Amino acid sequence: MTALSLTALPPAALPLTGLPPTTLRPTTLPSAALPADPRLAAEAASQDHQGLALVLFTVFVAVTLGITAWAGRRRRGTVEFYTGGRLFSPLQNGFAIAGDYMSAASFLGISGIIALFGYDGLLYAVGFFVAWLVVLMLVAELVRNCGRYTMADVLSTRMRQRPVRLAAGASSIAVSILYLVAQMVGAGTLVGLLLGQSGGRAMTWTVVGVGALMVVYVTVGGMRATTWIQIVKAVLLMGGALTLTALVLARFHGNVNDLLNAAAGGSGHGASFLGPGLRYGQSWTSRVDFISLALALVLGTAGLPHILSRFYTVPTARSARRSVVWSIGLIGSFYLMTVVLGFGAAAVVGSGEVRSSSASGNTAVPLLARDLGGGAGSTGGTVLFAVVSAIAFATILAVVAGLTLASSASFAHDLWATVARKGKASESEEVGAARVSAVVIGAVAIALSLFAQELNVAFLVSLAFAVAASANLPALLYTLFWRRFTTRGTVWAIYGGLVPAIVLVVFSPVVSGGPEAIFTGADFHWFPLENPGVVSIPLGFLAGWLGTLTSREEADPAKHAEMEVRALTGAGAA
Repeated sequence: MTALSLTALPPAALPLTGLPPTTLRPTTLPSAALPADPRLAAEAASQDHQGLALVLFTVFVAVTLGITAWAGRRRRGTVEFYTGGRLFSPLQNGFAIAGDYMSAASFLGISGIIALFGYDGLLYAVGFFVAWLVVLMLVAELVRNCGRYTMADVLSTRMRQRPVRLAAGASSIAVSILYLVAQMVGAGTLVGLLLGQSGGRAMTWTVVGVGALMVVYVTVGGMRATTWIQIVKAVLLMGGALTLTALVLARFHGNVNDLLNAAAGGSGHGASFLGPGLRYGQSWTSRVDFISLALALVLGTAGLPHILSRFYTVPTARSARRSVVWSIGLIGSFYLMTVVLGFGAAAVVGSGEVRSSSASGNTAVPLLARDLGGGAGSTGGTVLFAVVSAIAFATILAVVAGLTLASSASFAHDLWATVARKGKASESEEVGAARVSAVVIGAVAIALSLFAQELNVAFLVSLAFAVAASANLPALLYTLFWRRFTTRGTVWAIYGGLVPAIVLVVFSPVVSGGPEAIFTGADFHWFPLENPGVVSIPLGFLAGWLGTLTSREEADPAKHAEMEVRALTGAGAA
């Protein structure tokens, strides 16, 4: 192969060899000495990423399907299906709670939003973690003592069954579907990153495949399989996050100040990247959005149905409380690491490259892993990229299984067995209804997630938190702590928070009216905030209060006293 002649080039265009132009002559170079085509190198690296990641995906799916098959051989009663027989230890349940909670929003979304917006992204990590103090102090032990399988069991303890279970079931399913959409978006993002421009159709099939797997996990394995999948996932996720954090700190010799300065430089925003206001602070609406998001994150966890259902998998209320303590330690450590990963992605990869790969920042952690391993095309980069992608995929599968189980339990136990069948359904009928509802809920989540592939997963989860804090938390706290609370108050609290939250999201800039909206070509938004929590959460509490005051029904003091004794002592708890 003959190299191109350079004699016609002006001296300024010549490489700085220190030789006069006349000394440069055409020469013949061996093929190996020529630079490789960068497009071919990138394509080869991409194929390596795909191959190794798919192998790791397959291994995890095979392991989890094996766990599901093992769990499916056990007795199929409601206690086994909904709670795994209540045989898990506090340590096991603590890992499972952490696995349920540390979703794609935590691993991909929070790090991504920190990589793009710096200090303002810290709110997600702080809010998600602080929320557990509310769960520990106000909810965990009391919910375990008062309920059997679902949140509606607690709410209907001293109320009329039919209206309360209808409202609680609808709210639980709505929250779970919103959360499921976020996980599906994370799955699509991962596959899109692996396959590049050719990933459009593959992203769709990935979402469908994740939905199919979550249905299999729930319908075959129930809570026992779901719990063990979450435990395995929590161990993998903590290990992956710890490894990446150590590599980021090693890159900057353990000097956090150097890391932050490099992140500010790589962000393109300079010092403002390390101060508040880059995302929330440009206008009055963004400042109010900041407050709204904080309220949703801190209060929403205590109303998440898939988290509340985890308290029923341990034998006693004391075990539930100890489970939360274990989970707080794991979750707190993890969120500290996501902060390092977010700033590390800005410093090592650069906010511009993260944004060009995914406008919402969902690919920041996989890109960081690739660069820490040696960059695209290197063996280390390929291996680390594939491992992190596989861990993120495992995270998604585990969380969607827990969400699907919680929502199908709400439908089968609260709506089908208690409302439709009026308590006359057998255990086998109830479990069968849960399996059917898992398929339907999975199909709905798949359909919705296909429209939201460009949104940040942490942001999508914050919407689910806002709905949970608006609808579920007011009813739960009033039931546990307000003696005069009535059935009408319960129903009004749920619908008074649920309906405004969903309506405000539909007519917010998230859905239409902006370049990052779900429907970019339409504009029917009139609500200025992206998160409805600052409006819908007070409305939920206000509606519960007004419903109780206007109710002709008198609260039964005996039922309240019985529930109070049961909640505080565990006497008579299932």
